[in-house]
Amino acid sequence: MDKKYILLLGFLILAAIIVFAVFKSQGLRRTYKAEVLKGLERTGKMEQQVVTEEDIKDLPGPVQKYLRYVGVVGKEKVNNLRITFDGEFKTDTEKDWAKVDVEQYSFLDDPTRLYFMRLNMSGVPVIGLHHYENGEAMMLIKLAGLFTVADGRGPEMNQGETVTVFNDMCLLMPATLIDKRIQWEEIDPLTVKATFENKGNRISALLYFNEKGELTNFVSDDRYYSPTGTSYQQVRWSTPIKDYKEMNGVKIVTYGEAIWHFPEGEYCYAKFNVKEIEYNRETYK
Repeated sequence: MDKKYILLLGFLILAAIIVFAVFKSQGLRRTYKAEVLKGLERTGKMEQQVVTEEDIKDLPGPVQKYLRYVGVVGKEKVNNLRITFDGEFKTDTEKDWAKVDVEQYSFLDDPTRLYFMRLNMSGVPVIGLHHYENGEAMMLIKLAGLFTVADGRGPEMNQGETVTVFNDMCLLMPATLIDKRIQWEEIDPLTVKATFENKGNRISALLYFNEKGELTNFVSDDRYYSPTGTSYQQVRWSTPIKDYKEMNGVKIVTYGEAIWHFPEGEYCYAKFNVKEIEYNRETYK
């Protein structure tokens, strides 16, 4: 065979491998989009209602004050959420911070959370997808979108992600705190205990407020530390937050951290800044 044809054949094989690898690397993104479209089909055309004083009258005093402070009374109830973040993420206590970008959709009719993360570690892209639906959770992390480095599933993951779903409701979708699946207990004028149940996953958290009515921290003992999805350690988890700003007519926290509280000390593994937030979308963006 002529040398130039061998070279051409080699080039075509290499090009095909590259095209296949690129297509394969986008698999998590395609899964994420397909699941988002399913959620939008369910919730995008739902009848819009507003949050009223009647809706919040039986909530604990600190929660009522919070909902009035952020301005959800008189605004639309939340059927779905789209939010984007940027910030920094640590995959291990000994590793450096990596820049991270996150896009998330959540759907409240049947609590669903779709969290798509991109970060760069030492020049190598890392893609992550968290998927929570029907009370079941999955965490899949892939190096370059191709090689699995973490795959978490099972009852511990289900419970832990239920905590995260409720955390999102408290921090990012305060209008949803009128949900009947939440049970409340007022501890003192600035502290409330909440219990949330979904599809057999029952979790609780302490919510801390300041005198202005801002939610300042969320603490739960019902989440599990699992860097690879192969082992689980139940550890206290908190998300201190600050910097409320008006976005789309509602005051929303725009900076938050995520912290594991190990016996040997705290491990802050995420620092996030809210870039965009939208409620009740009908179409994919």
